[in-house]
Amino acid sequence: MVEEFLGLPMRAGKPRESGLTHVIDKGMTLSEIDGMFEIAGDYVDIVKMGWGTSYVTRNLKDKVRLYQSYDTPVMCGGTLLEAAVARGRMDDFRRWVTGHGFTHVEVSDGTLRMERESKQELIRSLAEEFVVLSEVGSKDQDSIFAPYQWVVWIKEELEAGAWKVITEARETGTAGIFRGTGEVRSGLIDEIVHDIAVDRLLFEAPQKEQQAWFIRHLGPDVNLGNIPPDEVIPLETLRLGLRSDTMPHLLLRDIPTPT
Repeated sequence: MVEEFLGLPMRAGKPRESGLTHVIDKGMTLSEIDGMFEIAGDYVDIVKMGWGTSYVTRNLKDKVRLYQSYDTPVMCGGTLLEAAVARGRMDDFRRWVTGHGFTHVEVSDGTLRMERESKQELIRSLAEEFVVLSEVGSKDQDSIFAPYQWVVWIKEELEAGAWKVITEARETGTAGIFRGTGEVRSGLIDEIVHDIAVDRLLFEAPQKEQQAWFIRHLGPDVNLGNIPPDEVIPLETLRLGLRSDTMPHLLLRDIPTPT
């Protein structure tokens, strides 16, 4: 970690259970991965190879090994699992992810709607072999679910064995927990965190304004996902109050206001 001289409450080091930064890899090269860890490795907790990009990545095993050499888990996007479910190829999917060295998997139904019992059983089954992050919410901007439904579904998936439950937002931050404009559905978030421990949740928040909102409302150790690689350092400054969006709430909160 960097040298601390501002008297800040520095964040816990890796591996963390809260304050996770979940990065989306949409086709990074090995040298780009090395570059990200050179400058921001202390703040990258887990990486997702977005949607089905892992399926068409030529040097996939090398990428997985490289991430793991940095003690950072990597997983495929949930869309790839949904494709395997749709085509009846889950046995092949399990063989494929195991063969490539993945230890974490994402179980989502943002595109392919699964029966609730089927999704829970899939989580239970995969949790016997992998660390499972499940995802709740739809990628369709027009699919709006009542807050109580989100709460029920999240609880079911945690009970089925998910390590964390991801709240859908897409890589654009314009669906699920956000409106099409990118505005946070604040009432929905309030309902969710009223009933679910915040450290069991991972909120997709690819836009800076969204990240700042979550940090202001839920604190610097909120788990945030779908972070672009070049936004890892900017996000860490938000968490520490080193950016105007969060400075009054974090860096200046223990300093008396001048009269």
